[in-house]
Order: sequence, then structure tokens, then C-alpha cells
Amino acid sequence: MRFALASLVAILAATAPAAAAQSPPSQPAPADKPLFTSFDLVALASFTAMTLAITPADQDLANTVQDSILQKNTWLRRSAAVVREVATPGSVIIGSTLYIVGRTGGNERMAEIGLHGLEALAVGGGVTFLLKGLIGRARPYMGVDNPRNFGFGRGFADEDYRSFPSGHTVMAFAAAAAVTQTTDRWWPNATWYIGPALYGGATLAGLSRMYNNKHWASDVVMGAAIGTFSGLKVMRYHTETNPDNWIDRTFLSISLPIDERGPGALSFSLIPAAAIRPLGAPR
Repeated sequence: MRFALASLVAILAATAPAAAAQSPPSQPAPADKPLFTSFDLVALASFTAMTLAITPADQDLANTVQDSILQKNTWLRRSAAVVREVATPGSVIIGSTLYIVGRTGGNERMAEIGLHGLEALAVGGGVTFLLKGLIGRARPYMGVDNPRNFGFGRGFADEDYRSFPSGHTVMAFAAAAAVTQTTDRWWPNATWYIGPALYGGATLAGLSRMYNNKHWASDVVMGAAIGTFSGLKVMRYHTETNPDNWIDRTFLSISLPIDERGPGALSFSLIPAAAIRPLGAPR
């Protein structure tokens, strides 16, 4: 089982680089590029293979992480709770705060990070909601001896059957992918530590869901794939497919400067769209 657990961590760690290969860092091209490419099929096949590879070990891994010694470990329980909250709702709170503070303080880069992170969360969350409802997989606490308990459509009506994929993992990896890709455009030399930090935290979020007996290992692997893919596609849309898109023109034109009456009063204004610098344009 130690080998299976180590394999799971390795698969999660490989998810980000495998997905990132489809969208190498580059400056936005003047001509529009398609949002989806032929390489996406390769990525989809790779993610599916990773999920299928870990599925036979779902039951054994669930039993391993529910070992009484691990479950009684105070440090592990507290750590799992922290990373779970950071993933959801933490990712939404952080993204919203970055966007609002960026608009309030006139920090364009901070606002972009927050906005694009929220977009990735929305895309990943939408896909996850649909899959959870349609696939209707029973969570491990419903019966650890039956990891193949699926029921079409029942996930929409019952929380106990929304195991596949892991929503917390999707959110964590979506935020990690979007933020890493966004900051890489500005500080490429910082990617080597920003990326591992964000993707490493996202991996811990996924493992915490197994520790809490809410998800199977395969739920977590597919969640990592969906989240990473969502973040990368959001960034490809903004930087290569449609740099001058309506989302940036609308939401990055909102200004919330501090009012002269005091720090507690805010004024609201819209900067003309023509004054907004297209995403990725020279500063």
C-alpha cells in the first residue's frame, strides 16, 4: 500500500506538467488562436489513463488513510482541515479579495490574478457539478468495500453520491494553474517556486479529502486533471485565443478608488474601454 500511496502522489505531481505542456508560456499572438487544440486529445487520454491506473487501488488506499493511527494523529487532522478550507472556500475568498483590492488600489496585475483565478474556479466548478450529478458515485464513507458504486443522475439529488470528481481538488488545481500561468507572464524566473508551491498545496488539498474519507483516490486524480485543464484553458483564452475579450474589457475597467471622505467610503466609476490596455500588451 505504501507503493500505491506513493504512486498516487506521483500521479498528482505529474498532472500539472502534463497539462502545462499543451500551453507553453508565450506572448499573446496578434492573430486569434483556437481555444482547443489536437494536443488536448493527448492530454485527455493521459488524464484518463492516470485515473484508470489508480482506480484498482481505490479501496486499499481508502483503508490505508483511514487507519486508526493516522486518524488519531492531531497534526494530520488539523493540517487536513486547514488545506481543505484553503481550497474551498479559501480559493474563492482569496481570488475575490485580490480582484477587489486590485481594483480599489489601482493594482492592475493583482486584479488580473484575482479575476482569472475566479474564472478558472467557475469553469472547473461548473464541469465538476455536472459530472458529480451525472456519475453519481458513492463516497467512501457510504461503503469502502464498494468503490464502483455508481448511479446515473443520482448525484444531483444526494450529496452522498457526489464523489467523482473531487470538487476541492478541482478548485485547488484550477487556482494553481491560473495563477501560475498569469504570474509567469510577468515574472518568468519566479515560476520555479510559485508553481511547485501552488501545485504542491493543491496536491495536499486532494490528499486531505481522502484523509477525511470524502473521496476515492481516482476522484482526486481526475479532480487534479479537470482543475489544471480549466486554469490553462482560461489563460489560453485570455492570452492567445481572444486577448481583447469582453471579460477583461468589462471587469478590468471597474475602478473602486478610495473616496476622499475617508478609507471607509468607496466611489464607483467605469474607465472607458478604450483606455484599458489589452491583456499582455507592453506596459
